[in-house]
Amino acid sequence: MSYLKFDKNLMINLEQSLTKEMLRTNKSGAYHCTTIVGCNTRKQHGLLVIPIPEMDDKAHVLLSSLDETIIQHGAPFNMGLHQYGNNIFSPNGHKYIREFTCESVPTMTFRVGGVIFTKEKVFISHENRILIKYTLVEAHSDTTMQFRPFLAFRNANDLVMENTSINTAIREVPDGIATCLYEGYPDLYMQFSKPVKWVNDGHWYKGIEYFKDRDRGIPYKEDLWVPGYFELPIKKGESIIFSASTFECDPATFESTYEAELLTRTNRTSFYNCLKNSAKQFYLKNKTGMYIMAGYPWYNVRARDELMALPGCTLAIDHKEDYELILDTFLEALKRFLDKGEKDKTIHEIDLPDIPLWTIWAIQQYRRTEGLKVCRERYGSTLRFLVDTIRAGKVPNLYNNPNGLLSTDGSQKPVTWLSASINGHPIIPRTGYVVEFNALWYNALRFVAALYADDPDHSEYVADINALADKVGESFINTFLNEHGYLYDYVNGSYTDLEVRPNMVIAIGLEYSPLSRSQRKKVLDLSTRELLTPKGLRSLSPKSYNYHPTYVGGPVEREYAVHQGPARPWLFGFYADAYFKVFGVSGLGFIERMLIGYEDEMTEGCIGSLSEMYDGNPPYTGRGAVSTAKNVGEILRTLKNVKELNKLQNDQYSK
Repeated sequence: MSYLKFDKNLMINLEQSLTKEMLRTNKSGAYHCTTIVGCNTRKQHGLLVIPIPEMDDKAHVLLSSLDETIIQHGAPFNMGLHQYGNNIFSPNGHKYIREFTCESVPTMTFRVGGVIFTKEKVFISHENRILIKYTLVEAHSDTTMQFRPFLAFRNANDLVMENTSINTAIREVPDGIATCLYEGYPDLYMQFSKPVKWVNDGHWYKGIEYFKDRDRGIPYKEDLWVPGYFELPIKKGESIIFSASTFECDPATFESTYEAELLTRTNRTSFYNCLKNSAKQFYLKNKTGMYIMAGYPWYNVRARDELMALPGCTLAIDHKEDYELILDTFLEALKRFLDKGEKDKTIHEIDLPDIPLWTIWAIQQYRRTEGLKVCRERYGSTLRFLVDTIRAGKVPNLYNNPNGLLSTDGSQKPVTWLSASINGHPIIPRTGYVVEFNALWYNALRFVAALYADDPDHSEYVADINALADKVGESFINTFLNEHGYLYDYVNGSYTDLEVRPNMVIAIGLEYSPLSRSQRKKVLDLSTRELLTPKGLRSLSPKSYNYHPTYVGGPVEREYAVHQGPARPWLFGFYADAYFKVFGVSGLGFIERMLIGYEDEMTEGCIGSLSEMYDGNPPYTGRGAVSTAKNVGEILRTLKNVKELNKLQNDQYSK
């Protein structure tokens, strides 16, 4: 039985099936995303969505969808599904779906009378190309298939309406056609693995709606151009392959290309394999290097997100080479910024003040996997450079203070991961001493000192940064730890922010923390009571007057709520680290039980992945981006830590 399987009872119930989405990427920025019934519910959904660097750094929807029609005895049965006004769905192709599985590739099984056929989709790695394989499993009479392409040719965050600027020209290519609706876009090639008849029959399909956008209070209606349809006969037992791409292909190679791509797939047969597959979908490889996308369907590469996701999305799934390639690309960009002030074209937000601190944390995870010697040889000089650059005050908006702590100014522009703003002004103006900045700073100093502790050539350097770490640790306790046993979120002069937020969990989850075990436990206990949910840590305690647990409403309402209560799975990685530091292997049972909450999400939201955030209150519905790298990465890192601790415990029992 497939790990990810949905039967006809769920598929025909649109109230359930339209909430479940699927994502496939080519690891070069292009993707395919829709619901499991094939009905697009967001403007970012599409069958072929690609980046066009010549235009901008955004994704663009070329092919929105492809409607299939089965014809027997002159009677057509359309398998498509679109939403129109007044909650009308047409042509209701979902009623023919009998099963959806997603073990190797997304596979839908349809039944129309005596006809049974399957539909499988594969995105080709590092190519702007998707293949769809149709197999006629059963048929008692002659069968014909028709295919209607719904074209958009627009930015994934925009909508298109009927217009006269459209180019309706069609060009024949081997076993298919090519077309380009607007200037500046590449041609879209639509081809089949066997000869096909093309019928010109251009129409605008007007008023297609995306209810996910409607619920977000943003424009949600558009018109799509259908230039005509393909038609071909198909025999029982026969398979045909449809290809949509930005370049002309040889139809004779479709089958071999399809089979070769299958060999690269990780079968989604378990919780771990689902997340492993999801992690690899965030990889982005282009001419300038290798990166990790922050999430789909609307995020690009963001420095902090990439660093948070990096260890889990590479090292935790035994992809050390990918870790090194991605980090090397990142370090080149970071050093260029710190030395020359040049921002990277691909990596956004590399100028934020905590980026060097998160870089050191990401390298620290490499040391935990590969060992001290290997880490020192490969990244030792980089670590010293980052520590020295911070100490010299050369990181923009990161200031050294006589007490050893670092301060920043986030009063006018958000500088931490709590980055929500309205009209350009931060909702949470974290300024002065920020708790996770200084926890990461203390951790960085101790880590680099430990890395060179046995190197006599760096004994003075080690003594110097250890002395600084002592000062930072003492100041950290005096500044952040309050009489209630938890940590202030930020301290700005005489102002101490009293809100209970999860940033203090980062401070107690780091390998090196200025807090004692008993102090860590007090922070952990309060975080467990007020912040922990089955889907991560709340961004704000429910006891706060500002608590808004759901990310819903229009743009302003959502922006205000985004960091005022919704839970983030990535924070659970630091919570689990802190739990093990306090309770050791005896904490395994609790952490393993909490991980069940994330496994439950493999069949919800974006199947096989984790959403950007979840409501802070039951039933903890997923919101935001459907698939997010740092959430997937940190749960994978936690799964690896659990596995290692279980092995350690078993080894102890066997002695």
